[in-house]
Order: sequence, then C-alpha cells, then structure tokens
Amino acid sequence: MSDSQNNGCIHTVSRSDPPFLFHCGEGYERHRLPVGTRVVYPKPPIPGLPDVRAAIEKALAEPLESEPLVELLKPGMRVTIAFDDVSLPLPRMKRPDVRQLIIESVVEKLDAAGVSDIELICAICLHRRVTPKELKRMVGPGIWRRFWPDHLRNHDAEDPEGNAYLGKTSEGEEVEINRRAAESDLIIYVNINMVTMDGGHKSVPVGLGTYRTVRHHHNVPTMMTSCSYMDPATSSFYASCVRMGKIVADRVRIFTIETTLNGDTFSPLLGFMQKREADWGLADRVGRSLSAAALKAMPFALRRKAYNMLPAAYAVAGVEAGATGPVHERTIESVHRQQLVRVDGQADIMLVGLPSIGPYNVNSILNPILVKCLSAGYFFNFYRGRPLLRKGGVMIVLHPLQEAFHPVHHPSYIEFYEKVLAETRDPAEIERSFEKGFAKDPRYIDLYRHSHAYHGVHPFYMWYWACHGMDHMGRVIVVNPVSARAAERIGFATARSLDAAISQATELVGEHPRITYYHCPPVIMCEVS
Repeated sequence: MSDSQNNGCIHTVSRSDPPFLFHCGEGYERHRLPVGTRVVYPKPPIPGLPDVRAAIEKALAEPLESEPLVELLKPGMRVTIAFDDVSLPLPRMKRPDVRQLIIESVVEKLDAAGVSDIELICAICLHRRVTPKELKRMVGPGIWRRFWPDHLRNHDAEDPEGNAYLGKTSEGEEVEINRRAAESDLIIYVNINMVTMDGGHKSVPVGLGTYRTVRHHHNVPTMMTSCSYMDPATSSFYASCVRMGKIVADRVRIFTIETTLNGDTFSPLLGFMQKREADWGLADRVGRSLSAAALKAMPFALRRKAYNMLPAAYAVAGVEAGATGPVHERTIESVHRQQLVRVDGQADIMLVGLPSIGPYNVNSILNPILVKCLSAGYFFNFYRGRPLLRKGGVMIVLHPLQEAFHPVHHPSYIEFYEKVLAETRDPAEIERSFEKGFAKDPRYIDLYRHSHAYHGVHPFYMWYWACHGMDHMGRVIVVNPVSARAAERIGFATARSLDAAISQATELVGEHPRITYYHCPPVIMCEVS
C-alpha cells in the first residue's frame, strides 16, 4: 500500500528533518535520528459520530443478530449492567464518558419496561477496585445518585459467596463469574475498545471472572502461543476467551454494547504531540516550548498527577450493539480504520518512547514491571500478521525507568520485584514456583477486596504478558534510566544515550540496520508485509 493510502504515516528521515519527539514517562524528549530511519506515525484522528446519543439509540433499536433491547425487557426480570473499569480509555476521555451516555439510555428503557431489579457492576476482574470518585465520573452524577452504593459496585473476584461456577470448556477451562450476573435474566455489557484485544468474548468471562477462570489464559503457554495478543484471529488468549464466553452465553442472555474512539488522544494543550514534527506551526512550537518549561519546573509527583488529570479530546467513532460475536467484528473494523498502518518489511531496530500511562497504573505509578509489560508486552504486540521487529531484533526504549511503586495499588508487585525476580526472571519457573502462593496469600486478597490493590497474582500476569516479546527480541535497551538496578532486575540492557543504544544494537543485529521509530501514542497497529 502506498503511503498516500496510509494517510502519510510512513516517513524516511533526511538530513533536513528537525528533531523527533519521543514520549518519555511524564514528559517528552527530542532526538535527531539517523538518516534513513523509518518513522511510523499514527493515522490522523478519523471523524467522530455527528450525534453520539442518536447513534446509541440506533444501535439499541437495530442490534446485530438480536432483537432490539426493548423487546428483551419485561417487568420483574433481573438485569445486570456491567461496564469496563478505569483501564479504559487511556488517557481518560472528557465528560460525559460514553459509558455514562449508554447506561443512561439503557436505564431509561429498563424503567419504561417496568424493570426494577437493576444492578450496575464495574468489571474489574483482578484489577484494583475503582474509587467512588472514579465511578461517579464514569457513570455520571444521575446514575451515581440513583444506584450508589447499594446497586452500583465493583466486582469482587474473591467474594466466597459472590461468584458462581458455570462449568468447563471443551479444553477443560473452568468458568466462574460474578454470581449476580450469572443469575440474571439479562447481562448488558458496556465496553470501550481501545485496542483489538479488548471486548468481545473477553468482556464477561474475564471482566466478571475470578482467578479460577483467568489462570487458564493468563499464563505462559497461552502467551507464548499467541502470534499477537492484538490479533484475535491468531491469539490463543482470545480463543480461550471465546470458549469461555460460549459457556456463559449458554447460561444467561448477554446483550453486548461496544464503542470505539478516534485517535484524538491529547488535550488541546498538547496537540502538537500527535502531529508530524515537520507539520508544526507557530502555535505548536510555542505550545511545545511552554509545556516543556512547565514540566521541567514541576516536581516529579506533580508532573505525574498533571499527566493523569488531563482528559483526551476523543470523539466516539463507533457504537454497535447486539450479539457478542457480530458486534465485536464490527468493533475491530472500526479500531482498524483508526489504527491500522501498513508497513513495508520488518525492522532490525525498533525505537519506542513510553508514556507514563498504561492500563494498570491509572492515577498511579508505572513501576518497572509495568514498564516491561508496556514495552515488551503491549508495544511489541501492536501488530497484525508479522511483528514490526524481526526475530532477534533490538527494541530501544526511552523511559525514565526508576524503582518506584505505588504502595496502595501495587503491594504484591513490590514483593515480586524484590524477592521473586531476585531468584529468577524465567516466566515458566516463576509461574511454577511462585504464582499460587501470591494468588492465595490472605493479605493480598484482603487488600484487593477492601483497599484499592491489584490482586496478588497481577504482577505475574504482567510478567507473562512480556514473555512472547522477550523471547522474540534479541535485546531490549533502555536509554539513560534513573535506576540501572531496575533495568537489570527486569532484564533490560542500558545505554547512556540514544546514539549509544543504537550503536550497541548495531553490534548485535549487524551493520547498516533498518531502524524504525514507532511514533506512538496514539496507538498504531502495524501490518507488516
């Protein structure tokens, strides 16, 4: 495909090019790149829907392979509305959140049908409990006032009475989900799809699942046999979710509502970040200079808070409703319209600037384990078909890697980092020797249930998430980390500068390497020829 068809997403660096912007933790850096480096840019934001509320109403009235929502409702039935947690979208969207708009419309129809037994559940799985303030922002003040706290809550994967076993898949995978949802007449799931790994049959059996269930696909063998986590057609992970979803669907009716957003990722204050550097106008250059000065003057903790607080200017790009499979097929098409970029050939060296925000550190800290997950797990897997980086290639990461952990959100990460990784970095050995102890630890279970901690097993899953990428790559080099010990502990090499990292990588991959800069965020899904 020509670059004109790619919306100008591929650029080859020349001597006249200005320095290129790299997201780097709670800030950014500018670097000149070697002549001939290929830069893969995201597509410009696609147009949003002209009337989101009208699109929601149309989706509910004309669903895919299902009766309209109002025809599924009758007085006296039990309905559970489940919805994605704060890991989506990233960054958070400006108000009103699309989940609020959908839930308001759904509740209005439930009221009109005489349905009074309504429960709203945030589908956190083994993530941290969403705070009341975060929940209120997601569902809106009206829904909040009506349902909180008796009928609006977080899923509890460790409630001994609150989950129900539904059976086994053809592969022997045990399926256990939230009891209220399992015993409902109808589950309505409200989803936001940021990447193609989200949504579909993953939503209910994972979002409302337990450790007993998710251990069947959040494991090393599944990760190692998934060609790309972001390509459902070749993902062992997603295949497992599909099998589990069918077990749930045999027990309870599911009405799926999925949404997609465009790539308008940054606040207007930071709009220059998603433009090609050569296209910056005067306002962009002034904005970059002012924001760079402001960030430099801020204490690190305040800088982190500022990045978490700025909402994105997303527009809703798609709304689909109905049967889970057909809905998700449409959703993937919508995600690809925004994210899919066709790239000619693999790279020997892949350059990545890591932002400070990932799915598992919202309003928190991107600790070393999450840095490894985001780079070798997520960024490596942003492809369909073949990876952007060839087998044995080198990923160079720009991020101020440091030994910092959120003590409330990530307590089990600290023990994993200090004790488990001190003994071994081998994912299979970690899974075999340590996982169950963390998963069943009473202290971590209590913190998950009654504080705002990720489940005790969560750092294991983040480590497994990177195992496919780490096995594929010859080396990962982090540039000028704050903590060299952190880099060593997670298995990354270090270099003092980007030039030094490229030189080190060249020694491994050979002279005249093909270098590709993955200029993200927004997210790019690479389809490599």
